[in-house]
Amino acid sequence: MSDDHTHVQDFFTTRAADWDSRFPDDGPAYAAAVADLELRPGDRVLDAGCGTGRALPPLRAAVGPSGVVLGADLTPAMLEAAVRAGRGRDGRLLRADVTALPLVSRSLDAVFAAGLIAHLPRPEANLRELARVVRPGGTLALFHPIGRAALAARQGRQLTPDDLRAEANLAPMLTRSGWSMTSYADEDCRFLALAVCAN
Repeated sequence: MSDDHTHVQDFFTTRAADWDSRFPDDGPAYAAAVADLELRPGDRVLDAGCGTGRALPPLRAAVGPSGVVLGADLTPAMLEAAVRAGRGRDGRLLRADVTALPLVSRSLDAVFAAGLIAHLPRPEANLRELARVVRPGGTLALFHPIGRAALAARQGRQLTPDDLRAEANLAPMLTRSGWSMTSYADEDCRFLALAVCAN
């Protein structure tokens, strides 16, 4: 896959206006995943590929008023939907490419990434970029509100052995990217892989 993100922007631009209404029951799954990230008051966290900002309210609640919450997305229409939903109050929204973040190295405590990995042009290198902006010992959550099998069924496809999110593929890729996977859950109701920054 090339580094040209036009296809990703086109995909999400056409879906931004009704994205939240298509998945109205995902809120509790987002809140539970954020809780598993074990953020503390005052932490600095990035929602990478934030879309309509569904993770921003629980992220803000976790880090409190003294924390920093950033939401970065490549697609203006998704960020506009986040603003319309009032989620811009919970974090600073950035139009940014998560493969080349406009952030200082080691400036964050954590990264939350919902549904992101399937849209990364070069997953290993792009996960390395996420590690760059997180302090050593900081955390990463790769999340999806449904598991791999349920998502494949929704999309009308079969799971294949080369699936990026399969534990056997994801764990070594994270290691090569500067992360160490600490837990892995792939259930019908959610996918969540947690990792610690080893850099």
